Amino acid sequence: QVLSLPIVVIVHGNQDNNAKATVLWDNAFSEIDRVPFVVAERVPWEKMCDTLNLKFMAEVQTTKGLLKEHYFFLAQKIFNDHSASPEDFQSRNVSWAQFNKEILPGRGFTFWQWFDGVLDLTKRCLKSYWSDRLIIGFISKQYVCKLLSTEPDGTFLLRFSDSEIGGVTIAYVIRGKDGSSQVENIQPFSAKDLSIRSLGDRIRDLGQLRNLYPNIPKDQAFGSHYNSEQGQLG
Repeated sequence: QVLSLPIVVIVHGNQDNNAKATVLWDNAFSEIDRVPFVVAERVPWEKMCDTLNLKFMAEVQTTKGLLKEHYFFLAQKIFNDHSASPEDFQSRNVSWAQFNKEILPGRGFTFWQWFDGVLDLTKRCLKSYWSDRLIIGFISKQYVCKLLSTEPDGTFLLRFSDSEIGGVTIAYVIRGKDGSSQVENIQPFSAKDLSIRSLGDRIRDLGQLRNLYPNIPKDQAFGSHYNSEQGQLG
């Protein structure tokens, strides 16, 4: 007999996502001298954070990994708990069901399906933006509103969509005539959208976007990602 990395045999492409989740969980959390096919049902959240970070960096091929604030957002998502502190999550265990069996509240997909969609999108279309730290990405819509509500008109940031698998959206501030602020979210861009026109060029096209949060002029932040064409569209 010989030891090998985990293997999952599938008969259709629609099983690929679940197979990848099984391989990741088995490879990360099984014991070397275990009984064959026996894997822990629950693992410490901190260990899961390390696994997600290593997976993200390896898939995207970047040296810029996940940050503490990213882990906090991911913990809120997988545990469906928005009242706990970052320290509270450190002592929790996450189950296989929470990782890739239970559908996220109000969504049609699991935590892993959503995270894998982010991986694929970033790998295919956003690697350079992520590596330049231009995308916050893992941040809730509610927290974005808190961050941007006191910022000048046209301040924006980029986050991964909560409602769609494999989407990145732009949130930005607009102010009414009475001075009140409102945070708008642009319809998420998919990998297909970004293959037609890059994220940098889309940001250049949108005149309402002025400064990347907290206060970086968008041409300074994204100029190196613009294509050489002149002017804006429409």
